[in-house]
Amino acid sequence: MTGRLAQVEARIETVGKLSTVINAMRSIAAARAQEARTHLDSIRAYAETIGAGIGQALACLPQDGGPPVHHGDDGREALIVLCAEQGFAGAFSRKTLDAAGARQFRAKNETQELLIVGTRGMSAAEEEGLTIQWCNPMISHPSQTGALADRITEAIYERLAAGDISQVSIVHTVPGLSATQQVLKKRLVPFDFSRFTVARAPIEPRLTLPPDRLFAQLAQEYVFAELSEAVMLSFAAENEARMRAMLAAHDNVAETLEDLIGTSRRLRQEEITNEIIELASAGTQSRPV
Repeated sequence: MTGRLAQVEARIETVGKLSTVINAMRSIAAARAQEARTHLDSIRAYAETIGAGIGQALACLPQDGGPPVHHGDDGREALIVLCAEQGFAGAFSRKTLDAAGARQFRAKNETQELLIVGTRGMSAAEEEGLTIQWCNPMISHPSQTGALADRITEAIYERLAAGDISQVSIVHTVPGLSATQQVLKKRLVPFDFSRFTVARAPIEPRLTLPPDRLFAQLAQEYVFAELSEAVMLSFAAENEARMRAMLAAHDNVAETLEDLIGTSRRLRQEEITNEIIELASAGTQSRPV
């Protein structure tokens, strides 16, 4: 009895330490998700600035002319899928891959290239037997967003320049209060200049670059901003998924701990009862006849 009680008490201590770790992981995930949300405003402000520049550049074009930058609507597409970098986020990566329709990449795909971001996503894709043309780790801190967006931008524009692809889309999860997180797919290339409002400035800007080069650079800069926003949203969503997973784990650990404490109390009571019975028996046997 004493040995079993000692085992239960040792397990209570272990489960208590596990609960502390789970709470710490949940707090870290919550802090990272909140930090990511605060960075979104600056990224969107940057995108608005580039968009305003595109609007002013469009105003300088002839009335019968349009932006010279264009990539074909038909041809091979690069599909960028943003997944999780770290574990304990539930089925975050698998759900994102499923929403992206990535299962079609089990065989060689002649119309699309699969670009995976996130170590856990790469592992999930490999387990599914998917064909991956490019991969890169996901960020583990909001400050790494710019560097990752730059690497993705270089990867897709190298493929565009080589003629390997003519379209680019990105798939990522967005943060939200619902346990069923929303997955978005957004077309990045061909670049849609029609979504920008032509803004004629009081003083016409002086252009120092040829129109084709100017619009190519503005488009690439705006794609960089869109990638930065997608990375930050996915990072926040990943940490929200980890928060939910840790919350469920905390509930399970709390239930286990409650059961163990109840078992230890019962064993301790049984041990005390047995000692009392033994003492009473010993007293009876030692009493003279």
